[in-house]
Amino acid sequence: MNAEIDESGRLAFAAELAARFGLEPGAPVEIEEEAGTLRLRRPVTHLAKLYVEPTARCNLACRTCIRNVWDEPLGDMADATFAAVLEGLRAFTPPPTVFFGGFGEPLAHPRIVEMVAAARALGCPVELITNGVLLTEETARGLIAAGLDRLWVSLDGARPESYADVRLGAALPDVLANLGRFGRLRPPAHRPRPEIGIAFVAMRRNIADLPRLLNLGAHLGATRYLVTNVLPHTAEMRREILYQRALNDITYLPSVWTPRVELPKMDVDEETGPALFRVMRSHRNISLVGNNLGAANNRCPFIDAGAGAIRWDGAFSPCLPLLHDHTSYLDDRERRSRAYIVGTLAERSLPDLWRAADHIAFRRRVRAFDFSPCTFCGGCDYSLANEEDCFGNVFPTCGGCLWAQGIIRCP
Repeated sequence: MNAEIDESGRLAFAAELAARFGLEPGAPVEIEEEAGTLRLRRPVTHLAKLYVEPTARCNLACRTCIRNVWDEPLGDMADATFAAVLEGLRAFTPPPTVFFGGFGEPLAHPRIVEMVAAARALGCPVELITNGVLLTEETARGLIAAGLDRLWVSLDGARPESYADVRLGAALPDVLANLGRFGRLRPPAHRPRPEIGIAFVAMRRNIADLPRLLNLGAHLGATRYLVTNVLPHTAEMRREILYQRALNDITYLPSVWTPRVELPKMDVDEETGPALFRVMRSHRNISLVGNNLGAANNRCPFIDAGAGAIRWDGAFSPCLPLLHDHTSYLDDRERRSRAYIVGTLAERSLPDLWRAADHIAFRRRVRAFDFSPCTFCGGCDYSLANEEDCFGNVFPTCGGCLWAQGIIRCP
């Protein structure tokens, strides 16, 4: 039993579950009611996952990459900075998941295997994302021996030509050979470790590859797949988005005033497919087996996951989208996002940065999500940056964040 009602009517959780979700005495939590069920959201004060960016450098020049519009210095995380990360992690119980990834290629860092081993030695579950090009036999053996729990690989095409069209400078056969070798090097088990996950950036130019990618992943032993939309950083990539209607389609908006259609599990085939497609486009709010398709709106996945992010130079931010200055496009309008840095590890410890009053206040503000609906509206100049909005919020504002609308996703 994970929870019970005590004699005073209080909900009491098992100690292990309470620790995993930060349910400490006095911690404020939110409970939501949806379709006869209660959902509890972890306290915003609980660190459960830390993204660590080992480097801002990368060995590829992908069409989708943020560095196509970047004007920031590139570098590797210094030993002293990572030592400060490790020291800070020791203060959190239970140890949070450490995810090596950011806006560079983690395997380009010369000490990445040692970094994985050091985080794992603290008891942290460890994940890493890579483009797979630098996954040599030596590196593969090192990551496995270091105790890596999950390896994510970015595959944006399932055919050599479609893959090379996005991942400029890489060849799919080489990457698949590296992944195949990695899988074979894992110790035999019913569920071999590290697990393999595949991340796919969906665009008009490659969406037809998605079914083939699932089959490809099965041969590689992949157990997780994450599909995200593309965030267009250049005018060219605006033509590739697959969510032009999704941002304001009533199907994905959880409005109490909109008629709701409750769908059951059902075969999806040549007979049902056309009818289901028309229902999805019927301008009704859709619920599938009790799960409202609009439930992902105005919810920051980083706040809900208890996540924070450390940049390669030691700067701490609440999330990956605020880790670096960057430009993207919202509809047809260029939008500038300024990085929000709470502080740096050179100035304060990780626990101090995480528990800083301004950081916790920001997390509470994002949880409430009382921002102007820039992704839905986008009709004024406020939507062109994250500096302020028409509701009176000041930097950083999140009304134009596509992560909070379930459009862009990260492992």
